[in-house]
Amino acid sequence: MSAVRLLLLSLLCALFVSLCHGACSEVDSDTEAVAGKGFKLGCISCKMRPEVEASATVDWYFKAKGEADYAHIYNYDEEGQHVVDERFEDRVDWNGSKRSQDIQDASIYLFNVTFNDSGTYRCFFHRLLTYEFYEYQTDVSKVVHLTVVAKATRGTASIVSEVMMYVSIIGLQAWLYIEMVYCFRKISAAGEEALRESAKAKEGMQNI
Repeated sequence: MSAVRLLLLSLLCALFVSLCHGACSEVDSDTEAVAGKGFKLGCISCKMRPEVEASATVDWYFKAKGEADYAHIYNYDEEGQHVVDERFEDRVDWNGSKRSQDIQDASIYLFNVTFNDSGTYRCFFHRLLTYEFYEYQTDVSKVVHLTVVAKATRGTASIVSEVMMYVSIIGLQAWLYIEMVYCFRKISAAGEEALRESAKAKEGMQNI
């Protein structure tokens, strides 16, 4: 029985370690950029089940103020990034998930922002989930309404939102760490109990 308990606790700890390393938090992008500066267009889509293998490609679309239709401006896949719209040529760089086809952060960085960059951006994840016996395709989209200003006018609400974001991320990581430490302590205690039971069994055999 002790061996079974030890195995279950080990599996539980492995799960917590995996969650700790793969923690993902969906945070909304900032929406105000300053002309002439750089700006990160944030786009995060977390998998509901981190343990499922997946791969994804990303497309970004842009609709300028006063326009009716979206224009395809950017693509990112296993071969790298591709700037589709000449308006953004040499001004966009990938700022999302690195060294992984399992993309959950599809953020891009926009250099030398101009007033013409004001408008609505849409980010699309095309994700393929790989299960043991089948694959499942899913599409997720996020919207960013960007306003370009001459001078930063960051408000209190934006500051509070960012602070709360970091507090929530740190809190999640701390909780996972505490659970992991507790789990390892349980494993250690179970291992010691198993050793004591084994020693008693050997002693009993010797007395027979």
